[in-house]
Amino acid sequence: MLQSKLFYKTSKTKSADTESVSHDLLTRAGFIDQLMAGVYTFLPMGFKVLKNIENIIRQNMESAPANGQEILMPVLQPKENWQKTGRWDSLDILFKLKGSGDKEYAMGPTHEEVVSPLAKKNIFSYKDLPISLFQIQTKFRDELRAKSGILRTREFLMKDLYSFHTTQEDLNKYYEKLTKVYSDIFKKCGIGKVTYQTLASGGSFSKYSDEFQAITDSGEDVIYICKKCGIAINKEIKPENNKCPKCQSVEFEEKKAIEVGNIFKLGTKFSLPFDLKFTDRDGQDKPVLMGCYGIGLGRLMGAIVEANHDEKGIIWPKPVAPFLAHLIFIESHSIGSGKIKKAAEKIYNDLKKEKIEVLYDDRQEKSAGEKFAEADLIGIPFRIVISEKTLKTNSAELKKRTKGSANLVKIKQLYKFLI
Repeated sequence: MLQSKLFYKTSKTKSADTESVSHDLLTRAGFIDQLMAGVYTFLPMGFKVLKNIENIIRQNMESAPANGQEILMPVLQPKENWQKTGRWDSLDILFKLKGSGDKEYAMGPTHEEVVSPLAKKNIFSYKDLPISLFQIQTKFRDELRAKSGILRTREFLMKDLYSFHTTQEDLNKYYEKLTKVYSDIFKKCGIGKVTYQTLASGGSFSKYSDEFQAITDSGEDVIYICKKCGIAINKEIKPENNKCPKCQSVEFEEKKAIEVGNIFKLGTKFSLPFDLKFTDRDGQDKPVLMGCYGIGLGRLMGAIVEANHDEKGIIWPKPVAPFLAHLIFIESHSIGSGKIKKAAEKIYNDLKKEKIEVLYDDRQEKSAGEKFAEADLIGIPFRIVISEKTLKTNSAELKKRTKGSANLVKIKQLYKFLI
């Protein structure tokens, strides 16, 4: 991508009204734009990051042990389904709207009220189970206070997977498998070292659930991390658990965190209202047991920035970065920009042929200092600099965003160092 053609603008000035590091950096680096409180546009670089996160999640949901099948359910949902579960009047974040003839609808904050009657049309026998369905879909929640940029919004992209089982034992086994899958996702996204599986209240679903909490000073939750085994407990249920539920240790470390994922054992909470049953081996009808497993993609993107930045800007982990390399040429007054720019353009085209995603700063009106500062703010994993000095040895200056110094690398060997 030619940087001169990229739809974005950066800002050197930290915003006074931002409540989180991720909000400040993503806005100033040109990844997101706020339309109103809790609602954001993902600009080209932000959208590329979001799609990379989506692809990581999708790959993990489709492969073993999740074995999910992807579907796409409607955002617009009938009032009647929400009345069946009792959540039309009890769920305070539910967006409601009226259509023609006073017909009322819900804008889906979640999809249990859709997936349960959908499953009823396809599940009849124990032979049809277990099965898991997932989607990556827009959700709407009327948050009383949307804050911290994309960490808490009113409109957001979410992956929600729903599993269906014949027995509690089968649900429990699948649930444990998904905790490992979730850990793999967060590790791949670059926040594995700061993300903790956290015992939490099950809310309206069950007594307990599991959250995945990423440590950040901008976090709205408080968790207590067991110093011995690393399992955490949410502050809401800490009074009930003076000892670690896993290793019985009483030593905890208190941290602020943001929830990046959660999983629930729904049991029969949604199968019973929709009469979702299966016939077992003995010919008896039994309610299907369900589980649900969610990840907010925008929130995860924000958490990645919270965990991966420095005083200069964002430091994107390679798997989610908008580009792998940021190519910059520095003009020379002695030989002019023609030779240097021509060399940079050749590198750009050669790397593109190798399927390397490159942002090429082809702007001639910007100084080297301005280009470097903007590159650090944007945070692409590798910076490649071509100058009169590097061309004398047919080399390029290669610097990792995570490192303070650069190395000279032969231009012909750049690909090897990037992959």
